[in-house]
Amino acid sequence: MNPQDPLSQLRDIHLPDPGGFWPPAPGWWILAILGIALVAAVTWQILRRRRRNRWLRSARSELAMLERSAAPDPQWFVQLNRLLKQAARKRYPQSHPEALTGDAWVEFLLATAPEHRIASRPVAEALVESAWRPSVSTEPAQALAFARLWLGGQKC
Repeated sequence: MNPQDPLSQLRDIHLPDPGGFWPPAPGWWILAILGIALVAAVTWQILRRRRRNRWLRSARSELAMLERSAAPDPQWFVQLNRLLKQAARKRYPQSHPEALTGDAWVEFLLATAPEHRIASRPVAEALVESAWRPSVSTEPAQALAFARLWLGGQKC
């Protein structure tokens, strides 16, 4: 001890040991729980939407099969109408679209077509009429385009 130099009597600064990684602070626990809850909610919403739109994926795959076998044949138009009615029954069960025929079915198709696209009334009428007329009055490509347009606006 040197009385002449009081600074020599001071000790060195000792910092506390830094905290380790574990256990995390309470704020990190809260953030982790919120993150897990967010991921679970988003996953649940995605799965729910996929389950609700399963019928639409099925209808689109059936439409693709019909597209491969497209022919200006009344039987082909019957199959296309049946596909549209099945899809309409799944999407609008309260309206009972499977019971609609003729002009009522055409009106239903046009009323439920997507609003941001223009659905062609003559094509819809020809699609419905070609199923029971011996001579087909429309091209299968036009009918397929209308069916694609109608199915494109039917997400739940």
